[in-house]
Order: sequence, then C-alpha cells, then structure tokens
Amino acid sequence: MFASEPADWAEEEERPRKRAPWGVIALVLLTGLALIRNGSGEFDVGPPQPASAAAAESRATPGTFLGGPAPLTYSVPDRVRIPSIRVDAPVLPVGLDADGWVGAPPPEDPNLAGWFTGAVSPGEKGTAVVVGHVDNLQGPAVFYGLGALKKGNRVEVARKDGQTAVFEIYGVEVFQKDNFPGDRVYGSKGSPELRVITCGGGFSKQSGYAGNVVVFARLVEVR
Repeated sequence: MFASEPADWAEEEERPRKRAPWGVIALVLLTGLALIRNGSGEFDVGPPQPASAAAAESRATPGTFLGGPAPLTYSVPDRVRIPSIRVDAPVLPVGLDADGWVGAPPPEDPNLAGWFTGAVSPGEKGTAVVVGHVDNLQGPAVFYGLGALKKGNRVEVARKDGQTAVFEIYGVEVFQKDNFPGDRVYGSKGSPELRVITCGGGFSKQSGYAGNVVVFARLVEVR
C-alpha cells in the first residue's frame, strides 16, 4: 500500500527522486485518487459538506498568485495539522496498491494521513497531495471534518527537514467520482500548492461514497 517503509525515509530525504510530469500524475490520480476506496458510511451522521461559498477560484491561470514564499526543496512530510478542525496527525508515504488505486493509510487507525509520493512534497513548486479517511467502522476518521473548512483556514505540514509549510485554503469543493476534474485539481499553478482529499458526497452500501471532498490551498508561510 505504501510507497516506502519508514526505514527508507532517510534515503528519500537525502536523494530527491525524479518525478513524472504532472500530466502523467494526473492520469494516474484520475483512475486512483479520484476513486479512493475508503469510508464505511457506518457513522450515523454523515460528514459535513462544503458550503457553496467555499468553492475554489481554482480556474486561475498559472502564476496568478504573487507574494508567497519561495518554493522549498524536497523533504518528506512528517505531520499535518489543521487547527480549525482539530486535525493533528502523522503522515505516511503512500503510492499505488496492487490494483492501481492510490493507497490510503490503514483504516484501523483513524488518525493517519497519507502523502502521495508520485507528486511533489509539500512546499515544493507544484501541487502536493495529502489523503486520508473520512470514517471507519468505529466512527469519524482524520479528515471527517474536511468539508467544514472555509477560505482562509490554514493547513500546516511539518517536514522531516525541520521546516513547516503553512498553506492557506482558497477553496473547498466536492466532486463526483465519475466526473472528477483532474487537471483542475492536480494541475500546477506555478507556485507551491496543496490538495487535501477525502471521500464525501452521498453514500450507498453498493458503491460507497459518491464523491471526493477536495481542499485547495497555497503556500503562504514557512516556519
């Protein structure tokens, strides 16, 4: 399920890997991440849905956001914090599983997030991707509250190099899995960006959650 075991992290930290062009990544994600197989639907009250007022201005052309900090170099993310919804979770590297789906963290532990290693690390130029479960059989999981986020809320990603990349949210939307706008979600805006993704929308026992909640955020601070 994971792209690398913890023992390999040090090697990854020292030697950045060559990555595929974002278009190739988007194609993989369209057939995997946009269809994350997580969420039990067992919890009595469904997860919050994004408000229409939080929709992203994500059709902006590359380079339209100015004034942010310079992109960081490659570093494995260690922890993600979203203070407004009380998220504080370790981050594990995830890749593709044997079926070609993006691997999510083990569902048994509700407080884990996954960083997709096929994209950039958080803070690098490009679009980094962090995923997590919305719920499990015991109830809400790490990104249960993702749909309640608003523009201006912040996501903090602590990295193995000791720096924390702080991203400001500029949009939160839910997309149907059968009509997922891959280029809009994953395309580079010419600056360091972050997408945080979980399952959302309607739920059925036959097909699970119908959509994905996607948080759009851009780098605004480095600590």
